[in-house]
Amino acid sequence: MKKRSSLSYAASGVNIAAKERALASLDKTMKTKDKRVLNTSEAFATLYDAKFPGYKHPVLVMKTEEPGSKQLLAFKHDRIESICADMINHLINDIIVMGATPLAVQDAVICGKLEKKVIQRVIAGVAAACRAQNCTLTGGETSEQPGVIPPGTYILAANIVGVVEKSKIIDGKKIKNGDIILAVASNGLHTNGYSLIRKLIKQKPKILNTKIIGTSFLNAILKPHTCYYKAVKDLFDERALHGMAHITGAGIEGNLSRVLPKTLDAHIDLSALRVLPIFKIIRDAGNIPDAEMLKTYNMGAGLMIVAAKSAAKKFQRHLTARGHACYPVGEIVRGKGRVRFAGKVRW
Repeated sequence: MKKRSSLSYAASGVNIAAKERALASLDKTMKTKDKRVLNTSEAFATLYDAKFPGYKHPVLVMKTEEPGSKQLLAFKHDRIESICADMINHLINDIIVMGATPLAVQDAVICGKLEKKVIQRVIAGVAAACRAQNCTLTGGETSEQPGVIPPGTYILAANIVGVVEKSKIIDGKKIKNGDIILAVASNGLHTNGYSLIRKLIKQKPKILNTKIIGTSFLNAILKPHTCYYKAVKDLFDERALHGMAHITGAGIEGNLSRVLPKTLDAHIDLSALRVLPIFKIIRDAGNIPDAEMLKTYNMGAGLMIVAAKSAAKKFQRHLTARGHACYPVGEIVRGKGRVRFAGKVRW
């Protein structure tokens, strides 16, 4: 009689034992001094003490993010820790523009075939990026999905919880006619526009040999996303800080418009933007119109701050002293909640 073959989860491509071995060695990586975390990473879910001393009316601020197709380039070129920092820094920037202090992060790692060393580097990288910004990786999910995702491919995502005093929420409602718009410099592409970049590399692979101020094109496009938390947190209590916008996908217009009151416009002088060299190289190599560049990339301005005119120079000095070039690029005028460009980009 012919013996019937039996199926197993491991034979189907999901190795639970390998996953457990990979995660077992991460206890020290996940260890935190945050006393609000009440249990271990082995629990089904994280218990987080929601007492916030010093807050009269704490409001939780939540966001989910993934680093887009930049992660394909990062894993291909062994920039695992770098892409982890990208993801966390992007997340944190998205909540600090509302005045929030980052607290806890949970991540998700989805792959076609689990590789122990890669998973360990990812989780350690995420935890390190969190610690660098005074928040905590409290848990997450690692999922092996053969047949859904090709072996060697990893997809990262994470969510964050922060807290802000209700009376100190920064949401643009205080923006007034005559306010000054300040640009805070980015260090490159951050985490947006990488589908275009990958297509450009495919069409013109020699672009990878291009040198940009002492570094390679690859290094320039894979720089980790700048995090602005430590530079702006001391401004949260400033009444003259009326609004902030994290400049990501959709560029200056698509993001600054999200915080504008319906009766006001943001007038931006494009000639004032300090465009980084990497953007000119991308523009020239791809023959990309200025309008397309503006709606795809941050163009050198990773954060926009809207401040009362009386405080603008003070804020400039504050950011610059903390390593972030900050300069005026426009003002708030009466309008319909739109961003209006004037002048031309200086390449």
